[in-house]
Amino acid sequence: MKKKFLPPPYPYEQLDEFRILAESLPGGAVDLSIGTPCDPVPEVVKRTIISETSLDSARPYPSSVGSDDFLKAASEWIDRCLKVEISETSIGACIGSKEIVTGLPAVLKLRNPEKDTVLYPAVSYPSYSMGAQLANCRSVAVPVDNDWRIDLSRIDKKDIERAICLWVNSPGNPAGAIEDLEMIAEWGRANEVIVLSDECYVEFTWGTSPKSVLQSSKEGVLAVHSLSKRSNLAGMRVGFYAGDLELVSYLREVRKHQGFMLSGPAQNAGIAALGDQEHVDKQKQLYLGRLSKLMTIFELLGIDTVMPEGSFYLWIAAPAADEWQLVEKLAKNLGMVVTPGEFFGEKGKGYIRVAAVATDDRIELLEQRAGV
Repeated sequence: MKKKFLPPPYPYEQLDEFRILAESLPGGAVDLSIGTPCDPVPEVVKRTIISETSLDSARPYPSSVGSDDFLKAASEWIDRCLKVEISETSIGACIGSKEIVTGLPAVLKLRNPEKDTVLYPAVSYPSYSMGAQLANCRSVAVPVDNDWRIDLSRIDKKDIERAICLWVNSPGNPAGAIEDLEMIAEWGRANEVIVLSDECYVEFTWGTSPKSVLQSSKEGVLAVHSLSKRSNLAGMRVGFYAGDLELVSYLREVRKHQGFMLSGPAQNAGIAALGDQEHVDKQKQLYLGRLSKLMTIFELLGIDTVMPEGSFYLWIAAPAADEWQLVEKLAKNLGMVVTPGEFFGEKGKGYIRVAAVATDDRIELLEQRAGV
């Protein structure tokens, strides 16, 4: 009898005891563990959501592919932000990015049942591995180098031959590294492995312009985008995927049968958000300022930090490689709740991730507690 699948405990629930510890300080806990937005929804999106037209769009079933206007907005954003021309037929709507991250392997396995392996960075968002498990696939962690970039040269040839897809995340979570996506895409095409690029932090880079897997060629690649981070719309679940026309066409058809539909009001919110760059530029400055303040706090604690290439996380080596001791110390002394690195894979042990997702007044509270 085959062993049935049982989902593992959700990792962030393991932090509840530290949240309680942090909450006991005057002023309460400052939770920097989960990368959830803390700033207001952009005004242009608020106006759109409450408009009569947008509310009326909640009545009929929406197209699972996405409305013409939503696909047009996504295409124009890709052209404007990523400098890539792409047809609206090569784009599809998704309900945020996590559902497609965890769901794609199963759909791709149906398309190519002879293959059974999902490749993903050894230090990365845990949903890549979970998506493989939910598809009853092998999940194979690809080693990363000293700069936290994926090292394709260290993938076993047999794993390449069995691979349905390779996930990359750039800028990466948790370390913020920016990958050489053109090289990775070329590797995928040469090895007949679909490259799936999670680009939810693509606009949060600190020194370079946004980099996308679509900038090399759309053949054999799929970029996944979300408005949760860039536009503080995590609760609306707005996202889209774009890339290889044949692959996108296949996903569009499958998703019709699955019933995955982005609601009309959510699509309208997405159209408004994608059409406005001002709020993203302001958000970038907020995150950059918070990262700098958090770095100062850790420096006062005698802990070295480095500004990431992108994303809004600090990836910090714990003293004596004891991440859980540092998690407890930060909760007890500063009321700061952070994530242990092991949540991102075995190779993440000895590190913590700190998300710059508290409002400025809460960051100032941390500064006061640290004696800045």
